[in-house]
Amino acid sequence: MAVPKSKQPRKQRRWLYKTAKLHERHKLLHATLSKDLRKKYGKRAIRVRKGDKVRIMRGQFAGHEGRVLEVDMKRCRITVDGVTVTKADGTEVAVPIHPSNVMITDFGEVDEVRKKILER
Repeated sequence: MAVPKSKQPRKQRRWLYKTAKLHERHKLLHATLSKDLRKKYGKRAIRVRKGDKVRIMRGQFAGHEGRVLEVDMKRCRITVDGVTVTKADGTEVAVPIHPSNVMITDFGEVDEVRKKILER
């Protein structure tokens, strides 16, 4: 199923969270690159991966930098090292962040697949 052409927000939201296929969700996990990486690779955005170093640009944790610990494909969210909230009972819980709110400042490991993506 392609992106819905409906103007109704409920149908667009349903596609985002329930009916989008795996290869369509990859596009939702893109984050902008820093100016240095943008200049080096000639790309504006790329998919976030576990191990990438990111800077949070929006929200409560804006300005925080850390490594990506987890990429949640189902919810289209990432978990960043050090971005936690303390619950009432004292336990710390990681806060999921949408990839559009972060900027990639450094790649974790550049394997063959990612190298091909960057050279496109």
